Amino acid sequence: MFSASHRLLVFTALISAVFTVAADTRELRVCADPNNLPFSNKDENGFENRIIRILADELNAEVTYVWWAQRRGFVRETLQARRCDIVPGTAASMDMLSTTKPYYRSTYVFVTRHSDNLHISSLDDPLLHSKRIGVQLVGDDGSNTPPAHALARRGLAKNMRGYPVYGNYADAAPGREVISALDRGDIDIAVVWGPTAGYFALLDNVKLEVMPVTPQIDLPMLPMVFDIAMGVRREDAGLRSDIDAAMAKRRKDIDAVLAAYGVPRSDIPGARK
Repeated sequence: MFSASHRLLVFTALISAVFTVAADTRELRVCADPNNLPFSNKDENGFENRIIRILADELNAEVTYVWWAQRRGFVRETLQARRCDIVPGTAASMDMLSTTKPYYRSTYVFVTRHSDNLHISSLDDPLLHSKRIGVQLVGDDGSNTPPAHALARRGLAKNMRGYPVYGNYADAAPGREVISALDRGDIDIAVVWGPTAGYFALLDNVKLEVMPVTPQIDLPMLPMVFDIAMGVRREDAGLRSDIDAAMAKRRKDIDAVLAAYGVPRSDIPGARK
């Protein structure tokens, strides 16, 4: 039989071990949209959710989400207000925060019905002048995306139909609206941010063709291609370095997630574009 003093020593050691494990587990506070597939949703079914889980596993961290609709002021009201410490899926050029090294680069794409045999990839294709073109609009004021500006500059404003990037928030996948319009025949061509188009094209009942928009940079300086990174506060250099190191170690896992969601890549030769 163990003595009372021996049992006390064992109990104390166990409690100490529990607290040591707890102390070694860090928290990743992530701000993300609860209804923005394919990127994120509250059930954590988006590819950004899956990438965050990979990073948390590598960093031995617990993930805590702060769910916030991704509208104007998102970074100011979340990261800068210290509600969270990480914002995934941030343009690497964004100057409101500090960003990690990019973990993928994607492009705007033309999406057409495969049965139409349009094969459009250039903003200068003459066929555009005879087609109805769906473009994404950003924000409550309907700000134009780069392809919309480029098409308008080419005299195609009368051909364009606008669809909000965030769509009807009551829907389970509000970002799908422009692809649904293409399915219905309301438009002939959609010009969509690559990850959105690639994901919904995988799931669509109508066979769709996805082609990168060219030129990649329209004059004078209108990019169609963007590097995507994780965003942190400027003063959180240590966290940024830790995420960079974790992404480098789990590069293959992250690439596999992006491929599974149909994300068109401009940074990997031979990847889906």
